[in-house]
Amino acid sequence: MKQVVLKVDVDTYLGTLHGVPALLELFERFKVKASFLFSVGPDNTGRAIRRVFRKGFLQKVGRTSVVSHYGLRTLMNGVLKPGPHIGRRAAHIMREVAVRGHEVGIHCYDHVKWQDFVAGKDLNWTQREMNRALEAFRNAVQMEPQTIGAAGWQINPFVIALEDQMGFSYASDVRGREPFIPTMEGVSSNCIQIPTTLPTLDEIIGSDGIDSFNCWETIMEKSHETLNHGHVYTLHAELEGMKLMPVMEKLLEQWNASGFDLVTLNQLYASLDIASLPKQDIEWGEIEGRSGLLAVQAA
Repeated sequence: MKQVVLKVDVDTYLGTLHGVPALLELFERFKVKASFLFSVGPDNTGRAIRRVFRKGFLQKVGRTSVVSHYGLRTLMNGVLKPGPHIGRRAAHIMREVAVRGHEVGIHCYDHVKWQDFVAGKDLNWTQREMNRALEAFRNAVQMEPQTIGAAGWQINPFVIALEDQMGFSYASDVRGREPFIPTMEGVSSNCIQIPTTLPTLDEIIGSDGIDSFNCWETIMEKSHETLNHGHVYTLHAELEGMKLMPVMEKLLEQWNASGFDLVTLNQLYASLDIASLPKQDIEWGEIEGRSGLLAVQAA
């Protein structure tokens, strides 16, 4: 199927304030809709410095020039100054996304806190963070979230159960190849997982001769790999919505020229025959170009 879901992860206050409006204008020009998943609590990006001890993190920082993409002000959030509360200070932008007809959902409450700690946390911690995110989203967007997708593809077994209990029909928390009914460490859920199938720009730029000028070629090449339900491309408001906007524009041009349908998570979900979806485990695995372990669809 020649189809690509556009899933926009919005990690930071800067990305919400500047990257999201830029992407809205770009998508308007190409007449496409996307799924925007928002971090809705404090932007504590600077606390990610803890990851310096994680295997592969320094290599990734060197390849992708984190400072040039995120800026020093964002990298100081939560360290030398309190992190701005995204849901309170940028609610008008989140509402504008919904008004323009895009799908809106939850990424997390505190991006760094979730990404760095959720894998080892218990039910109470997980439920508290997810409830904070739900409340902050409702207050900011003034509507119910349509979907959810975990920050950094980091979850635990309680996450998939809580997504089901909170009424989500589908989520995008993992990396994989096709939609599936998830289980994890003996916990099952009726909330369908729609995994990210394509690499992200920060995973490929700086490796094997790939740079910010030709990286779109790698994404396009992998997009042509035939999957039953097409592909899911996760882009970031802080990258494709800002310094790497020319890459996103080139991808949209090439997908259009190649006859791809560009859709939302909701549109993909609506096309699924739920009864025929496989039931598969979520396990931990490595993704080339990304440090640490991620939640992945079992082979």
